[in-house]
Amino acid sequence: MVLFVCDHCGKCCTSLGRYIRIERQLSDMDYYCRNTITGEISPVHVAPEFAEEIDEDFTTGSAGSRPGCIFLRRNPHGPGQVCAIYSTRPQICREFRCYHMIIYNSKGEPAGRMVGRADIQTADPVLTTIWNDEVKPLPCPATHCGDPTWVNSVCAILAGHGYRGETVKGGYA
Repeated sequence: MVLFVCDHCGKCCTSLGRYIRIERQLSDMDYYCRNTITGEISPVHVAPEFAEEIDEDFTTGSAGSRPGCIFLRRNPHGPGQVCAIYSTRPQICREFRCYHMIIYNSKGEPAGRMVGRADIQTADPVLTTIWNDEVKPLPCPATHCGDPTWVNSVCAILAGHGYRGETVKGGYA
């Protein structure tokens, strides 16, 4: 297994964030949020450096005009985006995986990543062909990344073509 490294792209919060709604503001840094998929309500605490900005967006109603989650903010310490409630984020956010497997070529260089239920991100045309012709036709378990038999089959297919697949440990956003 390889360790997940967040690149702060913000895609997790852009896609999942539309399902996180502020139910009630408790203070300028504390809110109750609702997961609109499950109905679960979670208390969240905003990091101090984002509190004023989020309070203003919530109070003025401009939060609804943002793509994704109201808590997704520009990273003040570098490139990309960060979650303003990361340490108290809702369960759906904790369980989201950006990618499930990294695929390495014969030189040991990253050649692609498995994302979603069984899609691939790669610029390698050979790997794309292998994935589409041999991996996608595999019997489809309910959760690909959680099924060891499916993962082992994928790794065996990749190995037969000189690639190596490694599942991601801690691939949660």
